[in-house]
Amino acid sequence: MDEPGPDQIGPSMTREEKWTGKLRHVRKAFTTKEGLVGSYDYAFLFTPNIPFLKRARRAAPFFGLNDKMPVFLALLLGFQHALAMLAGVITPPIILSGTGAANLSLDVSQYLVSTSLIVCGLLSSIQITRFHIYKSPYYIGTGLISVVGTSFATIPVAQGALQQMYDIGYCPKGANGTKLPCPDGYGAILGTACFCALLEVAMSFTSPRMLKKLFPPIVTGPTVCLIGVKLIDPSTGLFRLCPNINAPRPLPWGSAEFIGLGFSVFVTIILCERFGSPIMKSTSVVIGLLVGCIIAATGYFDRSGIDRAPAVSFIWVHTFKLSFYGPIVLPLLAVYIVLAMEVIGDVTATCDVSRLEVAGPLFDSRIQGGVLADGLNGILAGLCTITPMSTFAQNNGVIALTRCANRKAGYACCFWLVVMGIFSKFAAALVAIPPAVLGGMTTFLFSAVAVSGIRIVSTVPLDRRNRFILTCAFAVGFGATLVPEWFDYVFTYDGENRALMGFYNAIELLMETGFALAAFLSLVLNLVLPEEIEDDAELPEDEGDKVADARCRNEAGEFQEERSAFQRNPDGSARGLYIFC
Repeated sequence: MDEPGPDQIGPSMTREEKWTGKLRHVRKAFTTKEGLVGSYDYAFLFTPNIPFLKRARRAAPFFGLNDKMPVFLALLLGFQHALAMLAGVITPPIILSGTGAANLSLDVSQYLVSTSLIVCGLLSSIQITRFHIYKSPYYIGTGLISVVGTSFATIPVAQGALQQMYDIGYCPKGANGTKLPCPDGYGAILGTACFCALLEVAMSFTSPRMLKKLFPPIVTGPTVCLIGVKLIDPSTGLFRLCPNINAPRPLPWGSAEFIGLGFSVFVTIILCERFGSPIMKSTSVVIGLLVGCIIAATGYFDRSGIDRAPAVSFIWVHTFKLSFYGPIVLPLLAVYIVLAMEVIGDVTATCDVSRLEVAGPLFDSRIQGGVLADGLNGILAGLCTITPMSTFAQNNGVIALTRCANRKAGYACCFWLVVMGIFSKFAAALVAIPPAVLGGMTTFLFSAVAVSGIRIVSTVPLDRRNRFILTCAFAVGFGATLVPEWFDYVFTYDGENRALMGFYNAIELLMETGFALAAFLSLVLNLVLPEEIEDDAELPEDEGDKVADARCRNEAGEFQEERSAFQRNPDGSARGLYIFC
């Protein structure tokens, strides 16, 4: 670890004395009231914000990175972190294993949800711990509460790739054209993702300043926004999974009952945000999902999958043949660039809410360690049968609400995620949730992804150059997102040259992936377009005063009641001159 905590043993002690001191500290934590529960105001976490009732204004104590913290509070806040990221962790495997993607069996879907929880818990501990690479200035991990979850950015790429695999015969179809389970297609996505993760590993050894220069917000902002827009698209993902005639309640897609189920989740999330206690606000998505499930228990659930599921599960209960699928290399490289930029933004935000410095060598080292851990986690996740990981930003909201940046809460979060994943009945219950209820939750989550992109774009000054780059990026990005088949008839080759066919498929998949197009186009334009200097920006302040005075005199030379104003750039230069008569 990079920073000594107050409880660490002094370097002058012998090894036996150090172990004795550590054991004494652990025994005190689990056998005394101070170590177990402490004096924390637990009512603060559970007191709702009820209108028209006076609520005493109080602030919870702040727990720094390595401060002493009661065991029960660490477990409680860690459970809150786990619930805050639960919806995001389970959604990608449910989508990618379901109808419209790999069409895997129910047992495999349950396994992937369990494994996603376990892998996210294990890989989050790597980010939180922060390992020093022997005899080098490099680290693995951030040393903060930087939890990781299954990335949403992979979903549109994987969906497009699986659709292409069915079209070209890589994945099997039935006699009537029905898509059959395609575990080999899913394995090809995993294998290619592991290979492409080497790009993020290589990026981690680049200076953070260089990364920010190559991939500034003008590049990553529209990319993240278009990922969210693609996920919200009702023609893809969970939103088109209508029940068949064997469903508990077979109704047409868009029926009032299904819409009502989805909105019950959405409205609950809004109510939690308005009236909920701090712990309810940070877990509003899970509470909304729970309310939707309670309503759906009136006849929309199918318990057969839960009853058939095993009691426990772990990694590699099901395996997939890893292979390489060339057409998705370029889109996945764009995904890993986005993931690296997400790490930089998340580390910055986490340091800020954790009351740590956001500049300097230690901060740069945290970014380097976070990007490296994220790239390695992408490889490890693929080997553990799960699609790439990304750092989850919603946990920064939990830190801000609870005023707890202590790593003990992060380790407790990892513990709860692993426990949830091992008990596979829990995963089976999540898979059994009706699509209409999941739709209400994922609509909110995917919209949050799009809003994150808008927030990134908002940090960019919208001068003429940046507006031009955004216009170009969004023009092709929105076009390919709304009409992904626009490139279907450009390449019409139908010969036996498999290499040429694979090359055409790669270009076609890239051109149909809106966020990848926007990423590459904005990257190139940002590098080739020169910075522009406004004419007014070169106007010195004294000279501007003379111009203002000249404009403020009438024909007789008398000074009128006018005012001049300058809008200043951060460097002190004038951005504009305004005359008020």
